[in-house]
Amino acid sequence: MADAEQELERRSKFLNSLIQKKKSNEQQQHHQLLNVKVRASDMPIALQNKAFQCARDLLDSMPTKKLDSKRLALAIKKEFDSAYGPAWHCIVGTSFGSYVTHSLGGFLYFSIDKVYVLLFRTAVEPLQQR
Repeated sequence: MADAEQELERRSKFLNSLIQKKKSNEQQQHHQLLNVKVRASDMPIALQNKAFQCARDLLDSMPTKKLDSKRLALAIKKEFDSAYGPAWHCIVGTSFGSYVTHSLGGFLYFSIDKVYVLLFRTAVEPLQQR
């Protein structure tokens, strides 16, 4: 009986690894279509994909394909504030440095074309009355 359980566990792990590999390959193909490279992330895949698609759509809609980093940052921030609650911050540019503190599961740094996007969330705490 123990051998059968071990074999079942081994097969289950093998199938899970195949599923994860397929998901990873699909995600990489999606990133290639959007021309996205994830530089660092602590964010669920669904939110990452939302950020990638939002950035791609906005970049494609810009007239004369000239980067308006302020407009792009504002649009991504507003999209995430309305969809996932307040306190999202977005920095967009072709060259910048940063060091930020973020909420758990709320950090994404990626490039799309030659544009870099830093998107992160901070905790919002009410001010204490004195």
